[in-house]
Amino acid sequence: MFVLNTILEGFSIWWIELPALARTLGGLVALCTIGVAADLVVKRQLIRVILRLTQLTTHQWDDALFQHNVFGRLARTVPALIIYFGVEWVPELGDTITALIRNIALAYLLLMVTLSIGALLTATNAIYATYSVAKERPIKGFVQVTKIIVYVLGTVIIVAALLNRSPVGLLTGLGAMTAIILLIFRDTIMSLVASVQLTSLNMVRVGDWIEMPQYNADGDVIDVALHTVTIQNWDKTITTIPTHRLITESYKNWRGMSESGGRRIKRSINIDLSSVRFLTDEEAQRFKEFTLLHEYVEGKKKELAEYNAELEKTGSANVNLRRLTNLGTFRAYIWNYLRNHPKIHRGMTLLVRQLQPGQTGIPIEVYCFTNITDWNAYEEVQADIFDHVLAQCGEFGLRVFQEPSSSDVQALRTTS
Repeated sequence: MFVLNTILEGFSIWWIELPALARTLGGLVALCTIGVAADLVVKRQLIRVILRLTQLTTHQWDDALFQHNVFGRLARTVPALIIYFGVEWVPELGDTITALIRNIALAYLLLMVTLSIGALLTATNAIYATYSVAKERPIKGFVQVTKIIVYVLGTVIIVAALLNRSPVGLLTGLGAMTAIILLIFRDTIMSLVASVQLTSLNMVRVGDWIEMPQYNADGDVIDVALHTVTIQNWDKTITTIPTHRLITESYKNWRGMSESGGRRIKRSINIDLSSVRFLTDEEAQRFKEFTLLHEYVEGKKKELAEYNAELEKTGSANVNLRRLTNLGTFRAYIWNYLRNHPKIHRGMTLLVRQLQPGQTGIPIEVYCFTNITDWNAYEEVQADIFDHVLAQCGEFGLRVFQEPSSSDVQALRTTS
């Protein structure tokens, strides 16, 4: 103890005998050294302890805070606090220099606090995104707006700290620049309004399939941000659309199809008009043996027999009598085939209709809904249905219309 006291007394005498400038510089170097040492200790030791604690917990909050560097930015406030409160102990520094250093330290402290709040907001959005409700009610746009407000207010307070002025005075001065600020942040304000509308009205959310041909967008929404909505197209390209465009322009959202549990099939085949004819009695009897046509043929024959019996009483010519046609029977077959198909939705519209005949024959349109919405499975079901329908045309004496190909022309020349 005696030796230590002797050393301290000798150091005090030596320190007092130093020139004023040397003592001031020495004090500043010592203060900076303490600040750097504290910064290293906090970042290397305290952050490691926090990391270990986050690994021991099961919830995601602390993990998200650590991943977005909230603790790291807060740790950087320690050297700023040391310099802010320790600068007054530097000898013969002068009030002006002391105030300047404290203002710089305070500005740095406020900067780290502002960045920490921004990181906290980012972490909050990341945690919220892990919940299922985030797809229906994303908050990324609101988080971005809040961060802009925090950064603007933080900048004003930092500048006020550097200038040693009240931030209220600076904010009052900014009021005169409102028009310029509105012009600068015009897109941000429009995007904010659009984000609120999209979220509150549940118009677009992550995971929706939307089509917007004017922007060559056709795919899944992967991100809804303040300024842009990002869409991954089916060819894996990325399209970004300004958020406010989803309010002012039209687009198609396929979410209703996904939620309904049914996906529409609307496709037609063209029948050659020259192949349409009446059925013979033998053909009618043969089709009656088809499981899918038994009820139709029985009911139709009874209906036609009653109608024709009344018509014959009037002495009408046989040409006016009604008879079964191969096309009508084919339509009935398709309808019954679809009604009994395990992949066709029973609770939605099911039509097999005849459209306006034209130069390419008479279209027979299938209008129904599958009970699955997955794209791959849907296309497979649709292909299987039309494979069967096309193959069955010949069974009813019908021909599918097809434009003559080069091989048809070549065959015609050969035979002629």
